[in-house]
Amino acid sequence: MAHMRTFRFPYLVALGVATALGWLHAQPAVEPTPLAELAQLFDAPPDDARVMMRWWWFGPQVTADGLDRDLAAMKAAGLGGVEVQPVYPLALDGDDPPTRTRPFLSPAFLDVLTHARATANDLGLRFDITLGSGWPFGGPSVAASDAAGALRIEKVPVASGARTIGLPMIGAGETLLAVYLTAGDARPAGPEAFRPVPVAESARGQLPLAAPAASPHTAWVFIGSRTGMMVKRPAIGGEGFVLDHYDRGALDRYLAAVGTPLLKALAASRPYAVFCDSLEVFGSDWTPRLLDAFQRRYGYDLRAHLPELVAGDDAASRGVRHDWGQLLTERLESEFLGPLAQWAHERDTRLRVQTYGIPPARPSSAGLVDLPEGEGAQWRTVTSVRWASSAAHVFGRPVTSSETWTWLHSPSFAATPLDIKVEADRHFLQGVTQLIGHGWPNTPAGVEWPGARFYAAAVLSDANPWWIVMPDLARYLQRSSAMLRQGTAVNDVALYLPVSDAWSRMQPGNVHLFEMLRDHVGTTLVSSLLDAGFTFDVVDDPRLQTDARIDGRELVIGKARYKAVVVPNAEIVPAQTMDLLVAFARAGGTVVATRRLPSQAPGFGATAEQHAHVAKAAASLFGGSLPGGVLVEQDSDAGARLAARVTPDVRWGNDAAALGFVHRRVGDRDVYFVANTSNRPVAAQATFRSSGSPQRWDPMSGDRMPAWSSASGDSRTVDVALAPYGAVFYVFGSSTAGPTPATRTAVAQVEACEPRAGEVDLAQGWRLAAPGTQSRTLQALTSWHEQPDLRTFSGVATYRLDVDVPQAVLAAPCGAWLDFGEGTPHAEERLTNGMRAWLDAPIRDGARVIVNGQDIGAVWAPPYRIRVGQALRKGANVIEARVGNTALNAWSARPQPDYRLLHLRYGKRFDPQDLDKVVPLPSGLIGRPRLLY
Repeated sequence: MAHMRTFRFPYLVALGVATALGWLHAQPAVEPTPLAELAQLFDAPPDDARVMMRWWWFGPQVTADGLDRDLAAMKAAGLGGVEVQPVYPLALDGDDPPTRTRPFLSPAFLDVLTHARATANDLGLRFDITLGSGWPFGGPSVAASDAAGALRIEKVPVASGARTIGLPMIGAGETLLAVYLTAGDARPAGPEAFRPVPVAESARGQLPLAAPAASPHTAWVFIGSRTGMMVKRPAIGGEGFVLDHYDRGALDRYLAAVGTPLLKALAASRPYAVFCDSLEVFGSDWTPRLLDAFQRRYGYDLRAHLPELVAGDDAASRGVRHDWGQLLTERLESEFLGPLAQWAHERDTRLRVQTYGIPPARPSSAGLVDLPEGEGAQWRTVTSVRWASSAAHVFGRPVTSSETWTWLHSPSFAATPLDIKVEADRHFLQGVTQLIGHGWPNTPAGVEWPGARFYAAAVLSDANPWWIVMPDLARYLQRSSAMLRQGTAVNDVALYLPVSDAWSRMQPGNVHLFEMLRDHVGTTLVSSLLDAGFTFDVVDDPRLQTDARIDGRELVIGKARYKAVVVPNAEIVPAQTMDLLVAFARAGGTVVATRRLPSQAPGFGATAEQHAHVAKAAASLFGGSLPGGVLVEQDSDAGARLAARVTPDVRWGNDAAALGFVHRRVGDRDVYFVANTSNRPVAAQATFRSSGSPQRWDPMSGDRMPAWSSASGDSRTVDVALAPYGAVFYVFGSSTAGPTPATRTAVAQVEACEPRAGEVDLAQGWRLAAPGTQSRTLQALTSWHEQPDLRTFSGVATYRLDVDVPQAVLAAPCGAWLDFGEGTPHAEERLTNGMRAWLDAPIRDGARVIVNGQDIGAVWAPPYRIRVGQALRKGANVIEARVGNTALNAWSARPQPDYRLLHLRYGKRFDPQDLDKVVPLPSGLIGRPRLLY
C-alpha cells in the first residue's frame, strides 16, 4: 500500500492506487498457492468463524415461533450460532399459552429446546447450550450436602474465669473442625499464639475448658460449612444452591439431574458444545473431604494447622496456605473440569469453559477443556482472555472464545456498531478467534418494543434500528476471526505467573487466584512489554515442568515457542522451574526478573536445602554469570531491557501505547493484525520482524493491496496509517508477490496527487423522510432528535440528495468517495462497568448508502467514507443514506417497566442498570458530507 506522507486521506490514496493498478483482490495467477489460499479465505471466510450470540430465554417464556424468528434474523445478519442461556423471568404469566412460563427442565421447556436445535440445524447455525440456568452450576437438585463449601471461622469472646466456650450453631451440612484459644481480642500476628482446645466433631452447645480462663480470650471456631450461595439469575425451575466444584460425586449427581435431560432432548442432534460460565462460586474454599485429601497429598494434618490459614507471615505459615490453595486448584481440576470434559466427550460434544475465578483455577486448568474462554477487554493487563488464548497456543488449539460486549455502553440499547468493533478488536489483540456476543434477548410475549434486555449487557439484536449495517459489521468480525485462526501464534514472551506466591497469600474467603495474579503483575509491566514491540502468553509451573523443552535459544512449551521468559516480582518458585530457567539462559535464552529475585521453595514441606537451591539458582541466573539473566528494578524498564537482547517483533516509530498487534505464522508467511485502540487517527512507521514484500489487507472492505514505507527501501518498514479505532492485516512472505517497477512508478504518481483538490460539497439540500412524519428539507445536517416531532424517534430514516456530478469526478485517478466527515474524539470517562467508543460520529449510528438505486454498502465506523465512483454518472445523480439510530430514543419516551409484582412473585432476581441514562441520543447525519475525488 502507498500511503500519503500526511494522514488526512491515507485510505483514499491507498484504495485509489489499488483501483488504478488492479491490486484489489490480487490475481491468483501471480500468487503462490499458499498465499492464494489465504487470500481466498480472506475473501470468503468460513462460516465457523462467524460471531455467536448468547441467547437469553427469559422465564423461560418462549415459543417455537419466537425462537424461529430469532434464529432466522441471526442467520440473515451473518451471525453463526447461539449459546442457549435460560435466565430470570421478565413478565408474569398470562392467560394465553404464549405468555406462560415453561419451567427449566420441564417437558414443555425441553420440547422448545428440541425445536430450537432443529431450526438452528436447518439454518446451519452452531448451537451450544449452558448446562444449567443462570450461573454458576446449581439448582433445585443440589442438596445442602452437595452445595458449595466454605471454611467458616467464628470468633467467640471468652470472659476471664469462664469454664466453657459457647459454640456457634452447627447447621445442616456443617462440621465442627477445631477450636483454638488466643489471648485477648486482638488478631494474633502468628500461629504460635493459638492454643488448641480438645473437641469432638459431635460437640454442640457449650465446650468445656480444662481450666478456667485466667484472662479474657478469644475462641476461634473452625467449621466446615457451606457458602449458602444460590444460583445467580436463574430461570423459573432453576433456583437452588450452587454446586460444590471440589466434589466429583456432587458433579455426577448434578449432571444426572440437569445435563442428562438436556442432552437427551438433543439426542437427534447434539449441541456443538456444552458451556460452563465463569467460576463465580464466591467464598468457596472448602469441601467435606478436604482434610482427608490434604493428608494424602501432603502427609500432614491440616486440622492442626488451621491457624496458619489466618495468621503468620513466616515460611511455614505461607507453606500451609500454599498447600491448601494448591489442593483447592487441583480438586477443581480433578473433581470438576476433568470429569465434566469426559462427560461431554462421552456424549459426542465438546466442553467450553471460562476457566478462571473461584474455585481458584490456574492458567493450566484450561488444558482440560476443549474450548477455553475468557472475558474482559482490558488488553494492556493480564486478563482471563489472555489465560484462555495462552492455553490455546500451548495446546495447539486454533479457537479461543471470549464472552464479548458484557456491559458494553450501558444502558442497554445504547451500544452502537462502533462500540462493538472497538471492544472486539481488543479481544482480537488478546488472541481471541471466536466471539460470543453478550448477547441476544428473546423477547417474551407481552414485552413492548424495543423488547427484552439483559440487566448487564448490550442488546445485540434486530431491535436496534442500526441493525441495517449488521451484515457488514458481522463480516468484518468473521473475516478477522478467520484470519487469526490461521497458522500458529507468534508470541516472544512467556510471562510466568507466580502461582505459588499467590497460593501462599491466600486466606479463607479470598481464594480468587486470577485476581491475585492479575493484581500482582499489574499494568506497568504488560504495557512496557507491549510498547517495546513484544506480545506474550501467560504460563505457569505445570506447563514449564511438563511441556517445556529448550530448542536452541528458544523455549518450546507444548505447541508454542518463546524467545524470553519474564518472571514478575516472584519470591516463591519451585526448584524444578528455576532449574529450567537456568538451563534456558545457559542455552542462550533470555530470562527477565522484575523487582526481586526468587528465594524460596513452595509448600510447608519445603526443606532448608530446597529454599537454598532456589536462592542459589536465582543468584546464578541473575547475578551476572549468565548473560541471559536480566534483573530490572522497575517494571517499566522491562520492555527496553528485553529489546536490548531480543529483536522486537514490531518496532513502533510512535504511538506505541495506542497500537496493538497479533502475529500469526502461516506457512512461510507472517500475518500481523494491527489495531489502533485510540479515538484519534494514528500515522506511524512500523518495522516488522519479517521479510518479503508486504501487503495490506483491510478486513472491513476486503481490499488487498501493496504496503511499503515512504521513508525507507526496507520492505519490513511500513507506513501504518489508521483511522480512529481502525485495524488492518499486514501479510509478509518471502514469495509474496510484490509490486513491479512499473507498479511502483504508478503508485508514486498516485501518491503525489492531492485528493483534496477535487471536492464537491454535499452539506446542503438534503431531504429527510422518517416513517410516520412529514418529509422535510433540511437547512443544516443536525441530529434529528433536536426536532420536536423526531426527538424520540428510533428507526431508519432516509436522507436524499440530488447532485450534479461533473466529468472530472468520473475521470479522477483516485476514484470517487462519499465522505461523511470525521468523528470528534472526547475524553474517556471512568465507567462503573464495561467500555464504549469515545468518538462522536458523523453518522449516528449506521447507514446504508444508495447511489442511483444501487446499494453501495454500509458506513458505520471510521473513516466514515465509502467508494461510490462505480455507481455515479455524469450529470444528475441521486444519493440516499438510510440511517438507523439506537432504540434508546423511543425507549426514553415510555415509562420504565414496573417489576414490583414480578419481584414479589418470584423474588428479586435482577436490578435494571443505568435507567437514569435512558435519554434521547443524537441521531442521523450530523457531519459534513463531501464527494471527494
